[in-house]
This record gives sequence, C-alpha cells and structure tokens, in this order.
Amino acid sequence: METNNGSSGTDFILLGFSTHPQLERVISAVVFLFYLVTLLGNTTIIVLSYLDAQLHTPMYFFLSNLSFLDLCYTTSIVPQMLVNLWGPQKTITFGGCVLQFFIALDLGATECLLLAVMAYDRYAAVCQPLHYTVIMHPELCQKMVLSAWLGGLGSALIVCPLTLKVPRCGRRKVDNFFCEMPALVKMACVYPRVIEIVVFALGVIFLLTPLSLILISYGIIAQAVMRIKSAARWKKVLNTCGSHLTVVTLFYGTLIYMYMKPQKTTSQDEGKFFTFFYTIVTPSLNPLIYTLRNKDVKNAVKRILWTKRL
Repeated sequence: METNNGSSGTDFILLGFSTHPQLERVISAVVFLFYLVTLLGNTTIIVLSYLDAQLHTPMYFFLSNLSFLDLCYTTSIVPQMLVNLWGPQKTITFGGCVLQFFIALDLGATECLLLAVMAYDRYAAVCQPLHYTVIMHPELCQKMVLSAWLGGLGSALIVCPLTLKVPRCGRRKVDNFFCEMPALVKMACVYPRVIEIVVFALGVIFLLTPLSLILISYGIIAQAVMRIKSAARWKKVLNTCGSHLTVVTLFYGTLIYMYMKPQKTTSQDEGKFFTFFYTIVTPSLNPLIYTLRNKDVKNAVKRILWTKRL
C-alpha cells in the first residue's frame, strides 16, 4: 500500500523539527558539524589507544570502548536525520525505526554501565595505586566491558518488543527526530502502564544504580585526594577524574530527566532538546573532554607523528 507522498503505509513519519521549518537548514548544519567532530574525535582516541603502547592501559581500553559506542550511537541517528532535514519527506521505514530504537536502547544502557566501570577504574588508580595493575588486570577489564555490552543488549531485548506491541491505532507520526522510546510510547492509543513500570525498573538498574556506584566511588576518591600532599599528583588525579565526572554529569543528567519522570509530563520541544543533547552533543564532547587537558594523549600524538616522520 502506498500513500500519496510515495511512502509505504507501514512507514513512520519523523516529525523532528518540522514545526520550525525555517530552522531546519540551520539545525542540519549544526548536526553535521557535531557529527564530524564526533567522527574525528572518537576515531582519534580509538586509533591512538591501539597504536601507542603507552596507552595500553585499562583507562584507555575503557575510553576506546566508549568512543566506539558513541560512534555507533550517532551513526545510527544522524544520517537519517540529515536526510529528513534536507528532504521534503520525513519518513523512515518500519524496519529502520525498529533498528534505531533497538540500537539507542542497547547503546544507551551499555554506556551507563561502562561509565560505572570507568569510575571503578579511577577508584582503583587513586585509592589503590600500588595494587592497581594487579586489580585491573586485562582479563578483568575485558570481563567488565563484556558485561556492560551484554547488559545493554539485555535491556534492549526486554523493552523493545514490549514497546512495539503497544497498540498505535494506525498512528505513524513520531514526534522526534529519531525513533526513541519516549516518542514511541506517546504514539500509543492506550495508556502503556506496563511499559512505564518496566522502564522505571530498568531505569533504576541502568541509571540510578550505576550512578550511585559512581558517586560512592568519587566520595572515596575525594577522601583520598584530601590526603594527597603532592601538588603535581593532586592535579593529575583531578584532571583524570574531572574529565570522567564531567561526562557522567552530562550523560546521566539528561537521561535521568528524560527516562525517570512520567512521559506525559515532558513537553514536545523540551524532550527534543534533551534528546538532541545526549544523542548529538554529548558524543562529540566526550573525546574533547578527555583529551584537551590530557598530556598522555598529546604525547601519544607527538610520538606517532614523530615515528612517521622518521
């Protein structure tokens, strides 16, 4: 079955920013710029972590996983978003919508767990420096990362089918720029009480619990930092922990606001703003936050460039 605009009757319509058509070209330029920064920054971290032997540490192993995750996350959203911003049609196939939805759930939950793992790594580095290499051995690091990826996958396998089974009564308009759970829930023609309960429960598991562990880790780190007498070491600890804490604040702050409050209380424009922030802006900021004040990364770039010259 074909509709008048040439799209299939099973396709979804991503409304995006169509209520502000005069801003669509500006928004597309901003999105494209952030996407380029995301590609360049995260790819640089992955390549440096692989090529430079001095970055073969748990911290950069976790950071390269975070960069790879952010690359996959934004790539699942931005190309379709740019097509819809520039073209007259705002459609996405049902299969494409399901894929976007599943990837967003999977990678979002994985990042929550991965940031908690990175907080534990910082705790071990600051509070157990003499035993750090013993505690954070490669096998443990691999298991922790694998657990984060599998945990995210499990959450997506639970929530995605439940959300897609909710009756939509023929509704096809998704009031967002990609297929995200809050927007899909609002399409339902019945009150999806079960989904809200499941999402709240998973929110506690994947948002509040990891965040609590992160705050506990930094509480212990703060106590340890207060006992540090060396100004140089104190500054180094503050730089590495400060970068991670900034990323945690940006990511968890927006996600908790979007997912831990009743979906009906979030306005359309407000929801799009917060979604834009943690899907487009934050992945581009992560590599900048971790590298701008990081001497290890700067030195790695110099070593690799010097080696190529020789």
